[in-house]
Amino acid sequence: MTKRRQQIIILLLSVITVGFVVLTMLVHFFPQSALDVKFSKEIQEHQNPFFDRVMYLISAPGYFPESLIMIVLTSLILFVFKFKKASVYALLTMLAGLVSTVVKALVNRPRPSDTLVRIVYKTTQQSFPSGHVLFYVVYFGFLVLLMVQLEHINKAIRLIVGGISLFMIFTIPISRIYLGAHWFTDVLGGFLLGVLCLALLSWFYLRKKADSEEAPIPERQ
Repeated sequence: MTKRRQQIIILLLSVITVGFVVLTMLVHFFPQSALDVKFSKEIQEHQNPFFDRVMYLISAPGYFPESLIMIVLTSLILFVFKFKKASVYALLTMLAGLVSTVVKALVNRPRPSDTLVRIVYKTTQQSFPSGHVLFYVVYFGFLVLLMVQLEHINKAIRLIVGGISLFMIFTIPISRIYLGAHWFTDVLGGFLLGVLCLALLSWFYLRKKADSEEAPIPERQ
C-alpha cells in the first residue's frame, strides 16, 4: 500500500472515530430527538404483512443463536477448504457482539417505545448502537474482503457471496428501523462503529502472513 493511500485511510478512520464519539455523546445526553421519530415514521409509512416478513428475514441472521451458528459454519467451511487463517479471523467477528454489549451498557439508551413508533418485533437490551448493524458490517464486510482476497475460490461463488454480503450490510439499517427496534441514530452509530471494528480486524488479517493458498493479493505500488 502506498504512503498516500495509508494517509487517506487513516484520515477517513479518524473522521469516523470523531463522528462516532460526537454521535454517542449526543445520544447519551439527548436520548430522544425529533429527527429520529420523523425518520422512523417515514420508514414505517408503507406497512404490510409482506414487508413485515421481509424485514424480519433480513434481521434474522443477527439474532442469537442464529448469528453464532452462521459464524461457526463460515469458519468451518473455510477451515475445510484449507483457508486456515481466514477461518480463525471469521470466528473473531463474533467479538462485534461484545463490543456492542459494552457500548450499549455505557450509553444506556432505551429502545423506541410503542407510543412513538410501531414495534413489529420486540427486542431487549439497550438501543445504542444497533448491534445488528455493527455485526453485519463486521461479519459481512469481512466476507467481502475474503471474496476479494481469496482468488482460489471460484469467481461465481465470490461474486454471489460478495453481492449477498453487500445487500445485507445496506438493508439491515432499514430493517431495524422498520421493525421498530432502533432509531436512525442507533443504526448510524452501529454502522460507524462497525466500520472501525472491521478496519481493525482487516488490518490484523492482512498484515499476518498466510499460506500461499490464501495469501492476500499483493497490491500494485
